[in-house]
Amino acid sequence: MTAVRRLVIDVLKPHDPPLVEFTRRVSDVESVAGVNATLIELDQEVQNVKLTFEGEALAYDPVEERVEQLGATVHSVDQVVCGDSVVEDRPTLQDA
Repeated sequence: MTAVRRLVIDVLKPHDPPLVEFTRRVSDVESVAGVNATLIELDQEVQNVKLTFEGEALAYDPVEERVEQLGATVHSVDQVVCGDSVVEDRPTLQDA
């Protein structure tokens, strides 16, 4: 089976823990080499956050488990990159 190199998930999280602490704690998952957190939307009770994980062989279940331990919910898996290298998105006619 080919390895997952990048995983992008949409997460709904409470304000606590703050985004910096939340990101640090999800980055501690064993298979994660790095994670990027982007705030998408903010309201009085929750934050909608896009998390981009990279690693040599990312394991989804431990990532989801950590997110849930921190009081958040995975709304969707928005991107998965598998194989020997990470393929960057390229603009296509459908993107115009």
